[in-house]
Amino acid sequence: MQDRYWGMPPDKNRALMHTKRMMPEFVCDAVNLEGLNFTIPEIQTLLDGITVGGHKISDQQVALNQAEAWRYIFSLIEDNNFKVDIPTVNEIHKIAAKEDAMTWGKFRDGIVTIAGTPYTPPTAGQLEEQFNLMLSSAVEYRDVYDRAIHYFLVMARNQFYHDVNKRTGRFVMNGFLLQNGFPGINIPAKRKLEFNTLMLEFYETNSQGPMNQFIRSCLDTRIIEDMKIHPR
Repeated sequence: MQDRYWGMPPDKNRALMHTKRMMPEFVCDAVNLEGLNFTIPEIQTLLDGITVGGHKISDQQVALNQAEAWRYIFSLIEDNNFKVDIPTVNEIHKIAAKEDAMTWGKFRDGIVTIAGTPYTPPTAGQLEEQFNLMLSSAVEYRDVYDRAIHYFLVMARNQFYHDVNKRTGRFVMNGFLLQNGFPGINIPAKRKLEFNTLMLEFYETNSQGPMNQFIRSCLDTRIIEDMKIHPR
C-alpha cells in the first residue's frame, strides 16, 4: 500500500526503528489516556524491570502489558507475520488486557455501553460479522493510513471486548502500518481532551473524517521528513 497523503516511501526497517525508539512514549501516553498518571522516566524504569513507588501494582501491570503487546507486534512484523484477523487481534488483546479486563483474548459475551454517548455497540452475537465487515470495507481505502485508522475506529466503535478496546485498536492500526513499512502513530496524552471529545462525536455519527485528521496530526513531522529523505 501507499501513503498518498504525505508521500512517504515504505521502509519497514526505518519505520520499526522509529517506533521501537518511541515505545516508552507510546506506553506512557497509552496509560495516561486511561487515567494512569505515569511519567516517561517511570515507564522507562518499569521497562528496565524495576517497580516504581507511588503506583499501584495493578497500574504498573497495565503499563507492562502495553510494552509486552508492543514486543509481540514487533516480533510479528520482523517475521512478516502480522495480520488483521481474529486470531492475531485476540492474541494482542490477550497480552494487552491481561488481568485488566473482565476477560482477555476473546470477544465479549455480553453487552457494553460507552460513557458519555447514547450510542450502543453491537450485541455479542454480531461481533464476528462486524469484524468481517470491517475487513471487507477496509479495501475501499487505498491510502495506508486511511485503512489503518479505519481499523482503529471500527474496533473502538464496535467494542469487540469488554475493555481495552481503544488500546487494542491502536495496536492493530500501528501493526498494520509497520507491516506495510510505515511508522506508527502515537496519540499524546496532552491531547486527551481533544481525543475524547472527537471519539464521542465519532461514536454517535460514525463519520471517520474528524478523527482521521486528528490521528494524522499526531504523527511527528520529523519522522515524516526522515522517511521522505531516506528512501529505501
